[in-house]
Amino acid sequence: MPDVKKPVVLCPNPERDVGLQMTLKAREMLINAGYETVISPIFVHKPEGSVELPVITVPLAESAKNAGLLVCFGGDGTILKTARAVMKNPVPILGVNLGHKGFMAELEPNEIELITSAADGQYVPISRMMLDVELIRGGEIIYSDSALNDAVLCGTATTVKLSAYGDGSKITEYTGDGIILATPTGSTAYSLSAGGSLVEPTAENILLTPICAHVITVRPFILAPDRVVTVRICENRGKQIWLSVDGGELIPFLPDDILQVKMSQHRTIMAHLSGKSFYDIVFMKLGERT
Repeated sequence: MPDVKKPVVLCPNPERDVGLQMTLKAREMLINAGYETVISPIFVHKPEGSVELPVITVPLAESAKNAGLLVCFGGDGTILKTARAVMKNPVPILGVNLGHKGFMAELEPNEIELITSAADGQYVPISRMMLDVELIRGGEIIYSDSALNDAVLCGTATTVKLSAYGDGSKITEYTGDGIILATPTGSTAYSLSAGGSLVEPTAENILLTPICAHVITVRPFILAPDRVVTVRICENRGKQIWLSVDGGELIPFLPDDILQVKMSQHRTIMAHLSGKSFYDIVFMKLGERT
């Protein structure tokens, strides 16, 4: 056990952890173990008639500064948002699955007693690569972000024709619903549904996965980590095309825009302590193994 116990930040999604029941249970456990805890909700929404949270909360940007561990209560989207919020000063993240599949979550609700073990440092830190995403318009970068899962370019109820290049050399060109550029962590997300390969999350590769290509010979690619990938659209005048990073807001992608994606210098650190392998988790979540 470390000499100095760093604070543990609990990052719930209030829409998943209703009334923060799971978060408050974990907080009590951690306080009894001698840990200072801070609650920093993710996806804070206050629609008309909503109930105020039952505890005082602190913004994640502030609470994460001196934290030893971040514990997310929600689905993969909660972990993605948390990871991107702290990527410049990464803190190990432990996920408790309150979502659907929860590929990125280490624990299920009935395993939350293991949170105190993680706070004690009894976990393996797993470093996962991220992608830097830039939208270039007229020679200028008008939007930039980083992704732990993926960057997706797609049309709205219409097909698009696009071409993708690696370091300036054409990789593929096709008409379809769009394209996914994913990390190994993102291989179990949209990329998997679109027919992409499963890749161990500790690998370093850029995954290029076509979405519903209208050409039978178009296949997914697994690219080297140092590749700079650019995507252009062609012959799509008048069609609405959108860029989304890690399932976030939709950014309009105009006819002459360029999408550029490369491996980021930022990393996400995940806390691994359950003893389950990547393969155990994948097959369990996909319903192929008991």
